Amino acid sequence: MSPVLPALSASPAPVRPGFFVDPPADRRVWNDVSPEDWNDWRWQQRERIHRMEQLEKVIDVTDEERQAFVKSDAIFHLGITPYYALLIDRADPNCPIRLQSVPKMGELTVMPEDLVDPLGEEKDMPVPGITHRYPDRVLFYLTANCPVYCRHCTRKRKVSDPRSAVEVVRQLDQGIDYIRKHDEIRDVVLSGGDPLTFSDDRLEDIIGELRTISHLEIIRLGTRNPVTLPQRITTELCEMLKKYQPIYVHTHFNHTKECTTEAAVALNRLADAGCVLGNQMVLLKGVNDDWRVVKEMNLWMLKQRCRPYYIYQCDMAEGIAHFRTSLDKGIEIIDHLRGWTSGMAVPHLVIDAPGGGGKVPVLPEYILWREEHTVRLRNYKGEKYTYVDGADPEPK
Repeated sequence: MSPVLPALSASPAPVRPGFFVDPPADRRVWNDVSPEDWNDWRWQQRERIHRMEQLEKVIDVTDEERQAFVKSDAIFHLGITPYYALLIDRADPNCPIRLQSVPKMGELTVMPEDLVDPLGEEKDMPVPGITHRYPDRVLFYLTANCPVYCRHCTRKRKVSDPRSAVEVVRQLDQGIDYIRKHDEIRDVVLSGGDPLTFSDDRLEDIIGELRTISHLEIIRLGTRNPVTLPQRITTELCEMLKKYQPIYVHTHFNHTKECTTEAAVALNRLADAGCVLGNQMVLLKGVNDDWRVVKEMNLWMLKQRCRPYYIYQCDMAEGIAHFRTSLDKGIEIIDHLRGWTSGMAVPHLVIDAPGGGGKVPVLPEYILWREEHTVRLRNYKGEKYTYVDGADPEPK
């Protein structure tokens, strides 16, 4: 049976001058908050839900969620912005936003194959905060903070840990110096945590310094703010980013419920500033393991000038095994996208190989068999065709 998908910004809310989008009329416990505060990303950060008594005022907390919070908080904190909390279905424990943001008992199960550092980032770290795995690009870890602490986070060993935040502050200059001294690096991904938790000035200090490095051509920002805190995408931020193009922004939409008017405004502001936008979805059991959800979300993102980039198989991080689907599920989703909708709406399905092997693409089987110079193919409808390979065929 097809899932019931929410309407995607069918009737856009008004965008008020000097603000973001008019807040919803029913804001649950935040009804008395002014539009000015609601649209202030700093207010949203300060007022995050991080205690059970706050969460109980916003949703009908189940016994399992209450128990999971108590047992998991020392490992990985709760953190939900008021904006993202309003996307949660108050009564449905299986709401896809709720599954991503509210603890479940599955987080306490560590499988034998699970890894603390599933992508092997630490072993490829020549200086603290820099992961240099690929020949010409690096990941630069800037902060341990995020607006929302996603329950499927692959960096639970760092994110939400204040001790990690102190270390990150000390290593920023060291990371920039490493990039400056290695002229093979042409591409840097600023990540975390979420780098947009920094103020505009602090972020500009980092980006501006990186732009003085002659061999560095591309700067990328990895951020989930357009999803969980779209108020952060201010006109001031976009004016700053416009000065340092090319800037590529990789965001992280996972479900159509996240495709709001506020998110659309955020993405379009970034695109208007010259940023090239891409989305990196993580395949999550019970959240988006349905091709209909993925297709509708990807088509919505294209309308906001954000290209679906990757679908990640869920990593082998500790405490997220309950989110992992079979690889066949990811292949099934690609099979229902390729050919059935625009190629621009079809991302790459990848496994980020455990232990630091990098991204490995996975495709459905389109080549059925090969024999000498003959290749038997199937198309997206399952129809079969024969192609003659150009490897020195015999003349007729």
